Amino acid sequence: MPDPILFRRVHGSCHCGNIRFTFDWPVPHGAIPARACGCRHCTKHRGVWSSHPDGRFHLIIADQSKVNLYRFGTKTADFHVCSTCGVVPIVSCTIEGARYAVLNVNTFDDVDKSQLIETAANFEGETTENRLARRRRNWTPEAVTSQAGEMNRDRPPPGSPG
Repeated sequence: MPDPILFRRVHGSCHCGNIRFTFDWPVPHGAIPARACGCRHCTKHRGVWSSHPDGRFHLIIADQSKVNLYRFGTKTADFHVCSTCGVVPIVSCTIEGARYAVLNVNTFDDVDKSQLIETAANFEGETTENRLARRRRNWTPEAVTSQAGEMNRDRPPPGSPG
């Protein structure tokens, strides 16, 4: 049996805590790369995103009626905006039945900012097809939840090969 992958569990939330997430980063120690998106929306909201295709995320929303989903541009991603505090902690995209996400490092509750390595990113001019392919390759898939409510990181997300 192969050695289990060690994950670093990161917790994050909007300011009021209505939108929360766990993010299992597949490297237990060290820096976490983050992308400062150059689009006008992310620049205005200070969106700095991280994801890992071998990680997993789990989204927890206390009151769905206090969450607005905002779409712009290609309208292929949902920015989860808390209507109480205005924070956007997560952006998700569903591709072939599987949900992927990037997580706003500015909403991480338990990561020292010195452990984040921020670089600029610009995705302007990407076709919708290329954008979805990049997200599927690079964004974090949602954790598969068993019927007992437990997260399972060993199974691939729905719609992924193998």
